Amino acid sequence: MIENLIHEECGVFGIYGAKKAAELTYLGLYALQHRGQEGAGIVSSNGERIYQHKGLGEVNEVFSHKEILSKLRGDLAIGHNRYSTTGVSSSVNVQPLLITYKKGNLAVAHNGNLTNSYSLRVAMEKEGSIFQTTSDSEIILHLIARSKKDKVEQMIENALLKVKGAFSLVFNTMDSLVAARDPYGFRPLALGRLKNAWVVASETCAFDIIGAKYERDVQPGEIAVISQKGIKSYFPFKSVQHAFCIFEFIYFARPDSIIYGENVDKIRRGLGRQLAKEKPCDADIVISVPDSSNTATLGYSEESGIKYEVGLIRNHYIGRTFIEPEQTIRDLDARIKFNPVRGVLKDKRVVIVDDSIVRGTTSRKLIKMLRNAGAKEVHFRVSSPPIISPCFYGIDMPTKEELVASSKSVDQIRKYLEVNSLGYLSIDGMLSMHSLGGRNFCVACFSGKYPTRIESNAGKFVLEKKCCGQL
Repeated sequence: MIENLIHEECGVFGIYGAKKAAELTYLGLYALQHRGQEGAGIVSSNGERIYQHKGLGEVNEVFSHKEILSKLRGDLAIGHNRYSTTGVSSSVNVQPLLITYKKGNLAVAHNGNLTNSYSLRVAMEKEGSIFQTTSDSEIILHLIARSKKDKVEQMIENALLKVKGAFSLVFNTMDSLVAARDPYGFRPLALGRLKNAWVVASETCAFDIIGAKYERDVQPGEIAVISQKGIKSYFPFKSVQHAFCIFEFIYFARPDSIIYGENVDKIRRGLGRQLAKEKPCDADIVISVPDSSNTATLGYSEESGIKYEVGLIRNHYIGRTFIEPEQTIRDLDARIKFNPVRGVLKDKRVVIVDDSIVRGTTSRKLIKMLRNAGAKEVHFRVSSPPIISPCFYGIDMPTKEELVASSKSVDQIRKYLEVNSLGYLSIDGMLSMHSLGGRNFCVACFSGKYPTRIESNAGKFVLEKKCCGQL
């Protein structure tokens, strides 16, 4: 994705029954770093005490010394990488969130977004609840603490029956690891084994780094309690049609992960092949926008027969720059991130493949860069349909008004980008691949049709807090 405007808000990891659980969690979070770079945290437990460390920044920044991990004792730990979709960027919002309540200590790490968080929070505040964060995940902890059930797993079940939207959760209950997934299955959550230990993670690439074996997914609507007794699963939710996030395959997940039971690389190549069938082009070379579009571009090249070339080099060490673009340094943001390979592009008819177009502003700058490098023609191909609507299920996405495809036709976008041709993958083509058969996906960002009711005030609380300058 050229424009780094769509973000997965987090990755979660949990492990039970392993020595140095916090160190394994640290490695798991490293593998899940792409799912959130705003903050990271780990909570561990030895059955008697609970330990915590978290902060703003990437995993290696938050856990910058070995001594930090050595203090996180126990054979049970959960971890979280954050990119905020609800809640302002602040250290208090970094997860896992940890509370002390009538049953002792409880920590949670959440991937997803609650669609009824505003009404729940307003109602609880009227009844006297005091919130410490602006994260919707804290609402789940409040509901658990208020539950009149006797056992922790029953309290978690009772709380989750009151929330709506997307949630893949891991809980540290002091002596057990609880994993839960919403009945629609919006966000992924995988279950694995490491010798006698159990592991859960947003993606299976987190298993690979520690040598764990993927067993299965935590099923939509499942609450799995992992303790000394093994795994016990509950399915308290009403059965609904699944709505797996298709954007996990298009952009978010690492290509070496298994998501919803399928290899991401396989699906992503299939998207590129289907794109070549639907939107062929007479060109000399095809290039990708590294890195998320690499696999789809390979599929496009294989199906079309157009030679794949490395036409753009990405700088992976950009961080943030304090220099503001001036008239003498136009398009600084694009130039910092990408540089064209002039010898590859000069006098060539180029097909450039990206996984999506959001606002189009950075895409336009990159097209200009290719032309300045000598490309004779530039044809843009997108391995997903036009994004016309925002997401309310855990993706940080611009508003509808900011999405270029919500108000412009494909030809209008083509003229805005200043490309010779522009082609998107169709929704039907995207879902037509044999590997996806038998599964139901959420395509609301492409169709505007949401699988659940969206609360009219969704997101309002966050906007109010930002406007008021509060945390």
